Amino acid sequence: MVDEDFDDVEETSQETFDVIYSCLRCGTNVSNTELSRLPEIKCICGFRVFTKERPPVVKTVKAI
Repeated sequence: MVDEDFDDVEETSQETFDVIYSCLRCGTNVSNTELSRLPEIKCICGFRVFTKERPPVVKTVKAI
């Protein structure tokens, strides 16, 4: 019998997409994992409003 660690296999197969947020007041970029570690959602400047950064990919849709 071969002992394999299946926990490592499951972690590598799951892709995690880190969402980047920016503070509306000072513009500091913060990742989702950093915000989840804090007891409350707040920027280093004290502001609590964040906007989600969009990816630089532009989608083109053909008209019908």
